[in-house]
Amino acid sequence: MIGEQGFRDLMAAVCAQVTIVTAAEGGPFGTTVSAFASLSLRPPMITVALDRSSRLLGPVLRTGRFGVNVLGQGQEEEARLFASRSDDRFGAADWHYDHGLPRLSGAPAWLACELAQAVEGGDHMLLVGAVGEADARTAPPLVYGHRSYGTHSGFAARPRRPVADLIAACSH
Repeated sequence: MIGEQGFRDLMAAVCAQVTIVTAAEGGPFGTTVSAFASLSLRPPMITVALDRSSRLLGPVLRTGRFGVNVLGQGQEEEARLFASRSDDRFGAADWHYDHGLPRLSGAPAWLACELAQAVEGGDHMLLVGAVGEADARTAPPLVYGHRSYGTHSGFAARPRRPVADLIAACSH
């Protein structure tokens, strides 16, 4: 049987999309989450897993709503900020309310979810969210793997044409 540290090391090798999950209950709450996945297309549903000791879990369970900010390349500082135990995470972030939920202004994708189900899973709670609103733009993802942030996207590495070439193509 695998021990706790062996399991942590094994799972560190699994790259995961980095998100900041948020809720509002008398103020904004949020935390960095890499346990995020698509669940269903019809209807659109996602899952996120929150530690049972997370300060975000209570507001999500009481309000029945949460937001998911899908981070992109270059948002490592936001990921670190919301992973910290700081009480003033939102004071150092560029954010606003969208559909009554805290949304990070620079996140390339955003989902507003109604809590459809909360399932106990060991030391975490698996939250199933019915996606009510969503907004996205194409951007390289921020992923977490081998205990570091980065992007592992061909999109980020693809060659870019010089601006002068693009302008010249428009003038013909």
